[in-house]
Formats: sequence, structure tokens, C-alpha cells
Amino acid sequence: MNKERVIEDKYLELENTYTSLPQKLFSSENPDKVPVPKVVMFNEVLAKELGIDVQFLKSKEGVDFLSGNRILSATTPIAQAYAGHQFGYFTMLGDGRAVLLGEYVAKNGERVDIQLKGAGRTQYSRGGDGKAALGPMLREYIISEAMNALGIDTTRSLAVVTTGEEVIREKELQGSILTRVAKSHIRVGTFQFISNWGTLEELKELADYSINRHFKKGISEENPYIYLLHEVVKKQADLIAKWQLVGFIHGVMNTDNMVISGETIDYGPCAFMDVYDTNTVFSSIDTYGRYAYGNQPQIGAWNLARFAETLLPLLHENQDEAIKIAQDAIENYMSLYKKNWHSGMRRKLGLFTEENEDEKLIEELLFIMQRYKADYTNTFCDLTLERVHEGELYESREFKKWYELWQKRLTKQSNSVGEYKKLMEKNNPTVIPRNYRVEESLKEAVDNNDYSSIKSLLKAVTRPYDYSNIDEYYTKPDKSRDTPYRTYCGT
Repeated sequence: MNKERVIEDKYLELENTYTSLPQKLFSSENPDKVPVPKVVMFNEVLAKELGIDVQFLKSKEGVDFLSGNRILSATTPIAQAYAGHQFGYFTMLGDGRAVLLGEYVAKNGERVDIQLKGAGRTQYSRGGDGKAALGPMLREYIISEAMNALGIDTTRSLAVVTTGEEVIREKELQGSILTRVAKSHIRVGTFQFISNWGTLEELKELADYSINRHFKKGISEENPYIYLLHEVVKKQADLIAKWQLVGFIHGVMNTDNMVISGETIDYGPCAFMDVYDTNTVFSSIDTYGRYAYGNQPQIGAWNLARFAETLLPLLHENQDEAIKIAQDAIENYMSLYKKNWHSGMRRKLGLFTEENEDEKLIEELLFIMQRYKADYTNTFCDLTLERVHEGELYESREFKKWYELWQKRLTKQSNSVGEYKKLMEKNNPTVIPRNYRVEESLKEAVDNNDYSSIKSLLKAVTRPYDYSNIDEYYTKPDKSRDTPYRTYCGT
């Protein structure tokens, strides 16, 4: 390793236990050096949560670390190999523009990955330049921090650094690097890779590593691999239910974008739904709506089935028994998802108890919302605030009938009005990262080097449940657009 690229470990101690796995799962890769690194977004709150020295990260050496210009003396940067079903088609993939610097043990004892995204070509780049443009990296910073504030498991953004160089897409764009923090980057696609191109022993090594890192209770189980499957199923059922409850559309739910730790990862063509419509698609590359809002729960099951397939040799020595174990786990996913989603919808409607009529009550509200093209977030916010007097939806006969049934349902529980209002406030965000507000703030930053709009937006979206200080500027839907909003993968 070139000595001029080394930073002493006294500032930040990283490990890389992932390199104990079979060599075919990764390649050693150094980030490209960049000419003029500059930190334009820094997540001091996250740094403090992790217990990383903030003053180091703000220093010249810290900026060199966040840009990949200098790496820690004992660090072995790697790019990870994985495969994946992309829009249903299987292919070999890997970190084509990301370098995992290492793992950091946070002050709460949890191990997290620290990865640079946009750090240059790796052996998995497949002809790409391995770089990233500023806009998509800022977008991931905004959306991931908003997701965290909404209480949804997600990778986090520690910093965005401009590199002082241009990247070529349709035109020249500012180069940028995102520092991403994740529980790990072990994907369903990681298991697909080793299942297809590795040995049974190598598959077992990856599974054992994953259990030891994320699901330690499984170590003592009679069959820890069955435990692994069920825990990953639980995490995905919980995660996707939370996406649906806030109207989040991932946009590219390929198996390589699904990590076994249950975090939301890879914020490319994602967006939040405005008008409630189960067919909503934002991604420019999702031509047939495979990953539409209403399809996300079923795609979660499909992805988990691909994960279960990789584990079959470890689930039981008899293939028929292994398949049955896998099928039972996938069926359990849908049961868990529905339970999580219904529980979440009850909370959004202020319901502490469970009644047989609840499912119909929920479905009727959503049907009316779709019919009248109601704003998803604002409708639940209006119900919370009792602002249901003006507008086509609230003046409709269907809604008035539904509202009476809802009020009657609320009287069936012993909780006070104040209690159910508080429950609704905790589960109905007042603000989401509205697509047009995100675009406005990105344009100001990218075109004018003005980050004030991004900082204001972040301040709003990172306190989504604050009903005492609602910022109307960020709650208004975009009325000016007459064409569907489109998002792009940002590569």
C-alpha cells in the first residue's frame, strides 16, 4: 500500500471481517484519488450516534478519508461480488462504483459498514466509470435521512463530498462521493452469487457469517439456517409494510437491492407517492410497472423465494423437505406482512384494539381515496387534525358515510380522544420528501452551489411527526405538473 495514502488508525478504527469469507466474494480495491475533495453535506448527528470523532472527519485528513484520497493504515478496502434478478432477469453484478472501507463498531456495540459510493472503477464495473454525480448522491442523503426519521430501517448517509472533477453522463456533471453507513451490505444477491458460482462449503461460510453478524440467537438453534431464513422473512415483512404505510416506492426492488439485515438500500429511482394510486410508478426504467406501489409486497415475497432457493441445501438434506421448509417460510411472509400492515393502518386511524370490521374500514377509505385522487400523506394528516370539511373528497357522499363508520368504530374502544389523537400523530407524518421539493433543492445545490434549500428540507423531513410546528411549505402537493413525475437510477 502506498504510504502517502495512509491515515493512522488513532482517528478511526476499522476492521474488515468480511475478508475472512471466500476470496471470490470480494476483490481488493482502492478508491480512486480525486483532485479537489470538498465536504458539502456532513451528518454530524450520525457521526455522534456512531461515536466517530467529529473533529477528525472535519479535518483535512478526515476529508481525505471521506473522499478516498487516503485510507486507514490497517484497512483493506474491498468491492463485494453479488448477483441478482434485475426486473426478473438473473445476471452477475457486484460493486461497480462502491468501495467498502471497513467495519466500525459503534459506541452502542453494533457493527456497521462504512462504504464510499462513487469511488471509481472496480473489477465489477462492467464498462462504467465507477463515478457518481452530485445530484443522485445528495438525493440519497435526503431520502435516507427522511426514512430514518420516519422510523424505517435504512442505510444512512454520513457525508457527501464533491471531487473537483466532472463525470460524463448525458452531459458533464459534478463528480461526488457518498459515504454510506449500513448494518452490512450482504444482499439476497450475495447468496445468489455464491449459490451459482460457489461450493456448498462456501455457501455455508456465508450463511454462518451472516448469522454471526446479524442473527446471533440462531447459533444455538438445531438448524441455524432455518432460523436465518425466518429472521430475514420477518425483517422484510416489517420493512415493506412500513414502506406501504408512508407511501414510499423503492422503484428498483431487484434482489441485489435487498439486504438481509432488513434495511432500505440503494436509493436510485425511489420517490414518495402523492396522489394515492396502487399503480403508481416513478422509475423511468420500470416500463411495465413490476415495482409499482401496489406490487411491492408481492415482490418482497418473490425476492425472498429467491433467497430461500439459495439456502435449500442447508435447510434439509432431503430436497423435498427443504422445499417445504422454504415454502412455509414464504407463506409466513405474506401473513406477517398483512399483520404488520393492518396493525399500522389501525394506528394511522387511531385504533388501539382489533375488530373484524377494521379490514373493510381500511379498504373502503383507500378505495375512496383512489377514486377521488386524494393525497395520501395529507389525507391521514387531515384525519388526525380533523380537517375534513372542504374539498371534493371530504364533501363526497362516500367519504361522509365512511367517516360516520370510523367515528362509530372509535367509540368501541375505551381510550380517550386525546389518546387516539396522539396515536395518530405518531403514525401519520405531516411531511414527506415531496418530489418537487426534492428536485428544487437539488437544482439549487447542483446548479448554484446553494445548499440552503437542502438544509431547510432536511430540517422539515427529519421531524415528520411534529404536529406542533407544521411547515405548510413542505406539505403542499405539486399542482403545477401535468405529466407524471419520473425518477432515474442515477448511475
